[in-house]
Amino acid sequence: MDTAMRRNRGVEEGRRAAKKVLIVYAHQSSGSFNAAAKDAAVKVLTAQGCTVEVSDLYAMKFKATATAEDITGEVKNAKHFQYAEETKLAWEAGKLSADITEEQRKLTEADLIIFQFPMYWFTVPAIMKGWMDRVLTLGFAYSPEKRYSQGVFKDKKAMLSFSTGAHESMFSATGINGDMNVTLWPLQNGILHYCGFQVLAPQIFWAPSFIPTEARGTMLEGWRTRLQGLLGEAPLSFTPMDCFDREKGFQLKPEVCEKHAAKEFGPTVGTHLGKPLPPNNQMKAGV
Repeated sequence: MDTAMRRNRGVEEGRRAAKKVLIVYAHQSSGSFNAAAKDAAVKVLTAQGCTVEVSDLYAMKFKATATAEDITGEVKNAKHFQYAEETKLAWEAGKLSADITEEQRKLTEADLIIFQFPMYWFTVPAIMKGWMDRVLTLGFAYSPEKRYSQGVFKDKKAMLSFSTGAHESMFSATGINGDMNVTLWPLQNGILHYCGFQVLAPQIFWAPSFIPTEARGTMLEGWRTRLQGLLGEAPLSFTPMDCFDREKGFQLKPEVCEKHAAKEFGPTVGTHLGKPLPPNNQMKAGV
């Protein structure tokens, strides 16, 4: 099957598989590059027949802090308040605050979630981290039994789409900012994959503020092209949970270690067995 046929097949499969998309968007300006990237996603995905919903966090004045105010009524233990446990009980009892409940509704209905943002201090903006802290509550988004490859959202896809303030070369294995694959591991593995999402490769817009207008237009056109087949893309690779021994503190099983013993690279960026990191493990599927 040639490349064009595979791409078309992916587009058609994606259209059938995912019809509802949630874009969690964090930028203060409607004239920003991130706003243009968000608008492009809405337009292209809607044209494919998707229902697209946008959570514009700054426009919503979304509360970033995880506090007892996120629970309506009394908490179980006000003296020694534990956010995760208290919000789990509130979720089970239907006593989470209305803003959290609404975002959880959107997330429950979505087949694909796109996080659109400018990278701040090597991670998401505080308002988006607050969305993750407050919306992805214990019980609703994960549990000790339901996480990673066995996670709650294993039938959903999620991805990061973001701009950087530095050029791609600076985020390389020899660059001053370090390997972008390492930077992305906590976000993609520790949040998205932890909740079970199939994580699509990130869409990275390298330093749009420092390139000519025409180059920014080319970036956006590349995003529009990717969006045409986005819903049919294969996810990034993570080590399945059943490869770890629960009885031994979730360590890789001996047979898994043996399987990788003769390989040049470790399995993933985080679980690398002391070997060189696999190239682009957090940036391209099937690498």
